[in-house]
Amino acid sequence: MSGFFLCVFSGQFMMAHQTVNVQSAMVVTTNMTQWSSGVCDCCEDIGICCCGLWCPYCLMCKTSEEFGECLCLPLLEICFGGILHPVTLAMRSSMRERFHIKGSIQDDCCVVACCTMCVWCQMARELKTRRQSLVVINTAVNMVHHQPQAFNQPTQAIDTSYQPLHPVNPAY
Repeated sequence: MSGFFLCVFSGQFMMAHQTVNVQSAMVVTTNMTQWSSGVCDCCEDIGICCCGLWCPYCLMCKTSEEFGECLCLPLLEICFGGILHPVTLAMRSSMRERFHIKGSIQDDCCVVACCTMCVWCQMARELKTRRQSLVVINTAVNMVHHQPQAFNQPTQAIDTSYQPLHPVNPAY
C-alpha cells in the first residue's frame, strides 16, 4: 500500500499514515541578460575589490562557495593554473549559463586570460547583486498530521481512582 504501512502487534492490526513535511517556496528573480557590472568596474564595490587585491584566494574561495561549488575549488589553480586558469574559466562560464547572461566561451577565455582577479571580482559582484534582487514567496502549506489509528482494539474503561502503592520518585 503506497503511503501506508501495516503493523501486526499481538494479532491486532494497526494502520498508520506516513507524515511528509513539505516546505514550498517559489523564487522570483529579475530577468538580467547582461553582467550586473563590467569586468573593470571595481569601484562599484570597493570591499570586493580590496578583498580581491589583498587576499585573492579568500575572495575566490568565498565566491566559489556562494555559487554552490566546493570551497577549495579555486585552490586547484595554484597547481594547474598557467596562462589560462581552468577553474576561473569554468566558474565564469557556469555562472553565465546559470544566470542566462549573454556571452560565449570565447569571451570568457579572453577575459580570464587578461585579468583573472577582475573576473573573480565581477563574479562576486554578480552573486551579491543576484542575492539582493531575490524575492522569496512562501506559499502556505496546510500540513495534516495523522495520528496512528488502531482498529479492532478492545475498549477498556480507565480507572481514575487508581493510586500507586508506593510514592513515585520525582527524580525519575
